[in-house]
Amino acid sequence: MSGSQPLIHCLNRACSNPLNSLDSKLCEACQTPLEYRYLWAEHPFASQIPPGELVQERYQVISPRIWLDTRPDLMPHITELLPEGIMPYLHLYPQRLHIPEVYGYAVLSEDSTPPNILLLENVPVDATGKLMPSIVEAWEQASAVRQLYWLWQILELWKPLAEEGVVSSLLLAENLRVEGWRVRLLQLYPDVVELVENSIEPGLEQLREFTGTHSLQQLGNSWASWFGEAQSQVSGQLQELYQQLLAEDGDYSALARSLNQLLLEQAALNPLRWQVGGATDSGPRQERNEDYCFPTADELPDVELEKQSNPSRPQLMIVCDGIGGHEGGEVASQLAVQTLKLQLQARLTEVAEDAEILTPDVVAEQLAAIIRVANNLITTRNDEQNREARQRMGTTLVMALQLPQQLIGTNGIGNSHELYIAHIGDSRAYWITPQYCQQLTVDDVVATREVRMGRSLYRQALQRQDAGSLTQAIGTRDALQLRPTVQRFILEEDGLLLLCSDGLSDRNLVEQSWADYAEPILKGEISLKSAVEYLIHLANQKNGHDNTSVVLGCCRVAPEYQMVHQLSEMPTTSITPQDSQSSEQTSALHVVLDAELVSMETPHPAPRSKFSWLAGLTTVMVSFTLLLVGGAFGLTAWWRLNPDSFHKFFDRFAQPEQPHDTPHQPPSSPLPRQDQL
Repeated sequence: MSGSQPLIHCLNRACSNPLNSLDSKLCEACQTPLEYRYLWAEHPFASQIPPGELVQERYQVISPRIWLDTRPDLMPHITELLPEGIMPYLHLYPQRLHIPEVYGYAVLSEDSTPPNILLLENVPVDATGKLMPSIVEAWEQASAVRQLYWLWQILELWKPLAEEGVVSSLLLAENLRVEGWRVRLLQLYPDVVELVENSIEPGLEQLREFTGTHSLQQLGNSWASWFGEAQSQVSGQLQELYQQLLAEDGDYSALARSLNQLLLEQAALNPLRWQVGGATDSGPRQERNEDYCFPTADELPDVELEKQSNPSRPQLMIVCDGIGGHEGGEVASQLAVQTLKLQLQARLTEVAEDAEILTPDVVAEQLAAIIRVANNLITTRNDEQNREARQRMGTTLVMALQLPQQLIGTNGIGNSHELYIAHIGDSRAYWITPQYCQQLTVDDVVATREVRMGRSLYRQALQRQDAGSLTQAIGTRDALQLRPTVQRFILEEDGLLLLCSDGLSDRNLVEQSWADYAEPILKGEISLKSAVEYLIHLANQKNGHDNTSVVLGCCRVAPEYQMVHQLSEMPTTSITPQDSQSSEQTSALHVVLDAELVSMETPHPAPRSKFSWLAGLTTVMVSFTLLLVGGAFGLTAWWRLNPDSFHKFFDRFAQPEQPHDTPHQPPSSPLPRQDQL
């Protein structure tokens, strides 16, 4: 160990002078953004190493157990055989929104105990190396809907952590940290009494009474003190929930339904307004564009239509990145978008007639079934054209659906504020506020597959030549082998929802640039169209190797807000404030499935039927009829080619299947990205 003043190294290995002071943001020599990787030292022994020490001539101790890697250009130390103790971290990689990841090991002296310390990345530490607040510290000041949302996330993590034998991690309040809306864990604790009893780490005494098989009663006990400080409008309902948790025959499903209903009711009390814009570009080096997205500038006319107060309209955003070569990728991406729009129209018509609130599991399964319809239509096209191997066309998908289930409360009918994100491949979704940028999706690529299967650490897997190759895409194989990921979020803060293809997300470009535009958009200083154009320009300038598609949604739940209607052009070099006159307008652009543009102001309109936006379909009946004809043709072809699959799909709507519990087995031959063909 050393106490010398460290310097952080530039990631650019071609840099002539890679050493920089720790307060720098860009490399002084080559202007490459410096990467600050703050790590959590898992073993409690690390708390004895004082701040300022430099461990292994590399890791700067910022505060107890928070270390900064000053050599991010080098691989961390990784043992030849991965120990069994880190397997829960690897298997839970799909939960990286909440769970930290294994970075590597810090090697101490041979006579130290332990000789190595496990280091975790993606931990709840801010950009300055400060630990995020615990849920206890933040609880009292949180809104009622946020308190419920935190509880919901903990309950959602209960089953996957229990399966990995680390559910104890959810029973320690100090281990639960919060970053805005989301709950994050510092580390995972095994459900083994002996390990806890031998630990020198303070604050673990409450785990000594556990037997290794944890129950909802123990979860209820860990929540008990929080319920006493819950917001008054939900304190009574939380006491009823507490009794459910303490019941000896407590039912997880019944508990989840009760908490979900309470969460949606509280979320619906806030207004919800959207402004959406999108565009796609072939890029400076590509002759054709195989991306396709919805909506685009053509579907968002540069005019303000008649204002309507209708929060019951669903929001849809889609980005698809085609693969399969000439006359393949572009066909697959367009066919996927059009088919998904058509299927969602039909399904939402049925949902509108259903008085029951659909649970997240049911919605997720039905969205996955709709994606499989699109998959089979593209697969059929591949078979008809005798496409084999890499010539089979396909597409990635990232789709966002704001599902406005209607809840009747004391203030009238409210929108449930549910946002569903479905994805396949490496197109991504991000949630961005002025405070943080959060990647909501996990890429379906070889690197993440190797981690998920427990075969490699992520930094190690990135060294593979095929690390970025796709492990699944829509249209390349039968739908029964497809495993779409569908997640449910609650919109309870103002923010930006960004969907994009890898033309923008490659090289961490979103993570490096989000702070430049998040606040100006949310303040109403620039329009979404300008921001979309800026992001595409940025992608072409910084990446430029691929097509780029961007769909950007601005979500408002605060009572006071500003939205821009003046869709002025974006400067090509930097974002600058637009004409202040545009920010004085108070209505929001609102995109619906039929590409109609409306605006909303009233948070609680007079009661009307769920999804009453359907009445407006008469104005677009001609275009919708054309879509129905095309969809009917595709469905007929599916029925004739695979009648069993056809009937199984629609049986899901009547009685949805249980979510898949078995891990996805990826294909033996990964799909290459288009730029790898």
